[in-house]
Amino acid sequence: MQKRSILMFSRNKVWAGYTVSILLLLTAFTLGVTVGSVRVPVMEMLSIFAGAFSNREALDPMFNSIVLDIRFPRVILAALVGASLAIAGASFQGLLKNPLADPYTLGVSSGASVGAVATIFLGLSIPGLGSFTLPVISILAALLTLVIVLGFARMVEKSMKMETIILTGIIFSSFLGSILSLMIALTGDELRQIINWLLGSVSMRGWEYIRLIAPFFVIGALLLIWNARELNAMAFGEERAQHLGVNVQRRKFVVLASGSLLTGAAVAVSGTIGFVGLVVPHMVRMLTGSDHRHVLPLSILNGASLLILCDLVARTIVAPTELPIGVITALIGAPVFGLILIQKRKERRG
Repeated sequence: MQKRSILMFSRNKVWAGYTVSILLLLTAFTLGVTVGSVRVPVMEMLSIFAGAFSNREALDPMFNSIVLDIRFPRVILAALVGASLAIAGASFQGLLKNPLADPYTLGVSSGASVGAVATIFLGLSIPGLGSFTLPVISILAALLTLVIVLGFARMVEKSMKMETIILTGIIFSSFLGSILSLMIALTGDELRQIINWLLGSVSMRGWEYIRLIAPFFVIGALLLIWNARELNAMAFGEERAQHLGVNVQRRKFVVLASGSLLTGAAVAVSGTIGFVGLVVPHMVRMLTGSDHRHVLPLSILNGASLLILCDLVARTIVAPTELPIGVITALIGAPVFGLILIQKRKERRG
């Protein structure tokens, strides 16, 4: 009887998590589209969406342009970037059993940044890929960085303790940061473009950028959700997961490649935005538990909401000046990082 009541409570908690997350995303979307230098009434926004595909000429031209051409694509891009970074962080944390692992702290974002800046700096273009050259090189650089960081951490300490992995990620981030600085110092006319891109932003990036990230987001997110049960099994240790019939090496490769795919594509369209992959999965686990079948989809919903709201704050808090989103996410993420670190040290001391 007690087990049944615990099961019911757990189910209710998960469904409450989905309900709250969907409502939060709808609220963030509405605020992202309606709030700004020109406030758009909610009913006007709904009318514009309802009439956008039938009689666009009959709509108010100013509101119509603000909603459909400027804010709507910006909100969609912020949602895709936030969702990508959040589910990538959740999968890295689950696989490495490390609550501090995320694309930023592991150095994966820095690796993707080097790949993207090198593409811009050298004017690279892979035949047949066209504009997709930027995200593809960024993804490959992200994956290579992750493999090097984890390989180096294992070489230093076979047990790969939490502090070793994070320290290795920070060391490689610093190293890659110096490479970025070198490329920026050597660049000429592209300097402003590269610096603006590095600061992290989704402003003035329309449907073209959404088309760049969308295919990678769909593939990466589906692969990770498809492997949610295996992530649950690996949380009890690789040996036990093998006894349960999980092909550990293959699943690890799929999870790492999918996380790098999502991170590389997100960095390619928005620049370096830190801590989303750290904060969101941590909050989701606090609310609904650690079952990856729910942690991963909820991280998508809440990652999207968080970055839409951070972008809203970034473009309104000191308007008309616009702050990089990375500044806002760092202000939220750095204290959370510190709190998790203190909490884990207390748990270890018992």
